[in-house]
Amino acid sequence: MIKYYWMNQAPGHGLVKLMEQDEIEALGASLRKIDQRLLTQDKDEGTTRIWYQGGEPYFDVFVELHHGKICWFQFTLRGKSISWNPRASSWQTGRTNELGTEDINFYPASKLIEGDRQTDNAFLELAYSILQTRSGEEIFDQVLALFDAQD
Repeated sequence: MIKYYWMNQAPGHGLVKLMEQDEIEALGASLRKIDQRLLTQDKDEGTTRIWYQGGEPYFDVFVELHHGKICWFQFTLRGKSISWNPRASSWQTGRTNELGTEDINFYPASKLIEGDRQTDNAFLELAYSILQTRSGEEIFDQVLALFDAQD
């Protein structure tokens, strides 16, 4: 059992839950690649965007490749996020606005991320565990290598 505790951020909820291996495996298995034609592609030749959507709301993996090499990565789950790019000296964790219900003008297809002051290492470990369930698939192996390089 992974020792990751997550908190439901919806207003009025303070539920803290331990995530077990079977839930981690189910989250990894739920990731489905979205049709490339639905994504706005970068005008820079050689750049490709890939989006995997998970089986629950607010669970996405985005990868941007430049000539087959990852140049940007983002993982969001349950109102939390991880971002990486080669210019950053470390991972950036944060919180999304997706679970907020106080803004009546909120458009659910938009996502704002507020960075954490301190890296959420437990969430990094959880993301790695979820992505590791897809090891053996080229794009996920590339993403896992990013985590391994930061150790």
